[in-house]
Amino acid sequence: MSETDTALGYEQARDELVEVVRRLEAGGTSLEESLALWERGEELATVCRHWLEGARARLDSALAAREAAEVGDGGGREE
Repeated sequence: MSETDTALGYEQARDELVEVVRRLEAGGTSLEESLALWERGEELATVCRHWLEGARARLDSALAAREAAEVGDGGGREE
C-alpha cells in the first residue's frame, strides 16, 4: 500500500474502487489498462479492508470495556 493510499479515507477508497469495477465491467480497455485497473482495485480493496478492520477493532475494544464496566459494577443490577 502506498503512502497516498494510506491517506485515503474509507469512503474515498470505496468510491474509487466502485469506479474501477465499473470500468472493468464495461470492458473496452486494453489488456494493459485492464491489468492496471485490476491492480489498482486490489490496492483500494486493501485500503478498505484496513479501515474496516480498524473499525472492528475499535468496536470490539469499546464492547469489551463496556462489558468489563458492567461486571465491575455488578452488571448494573440492584441487589
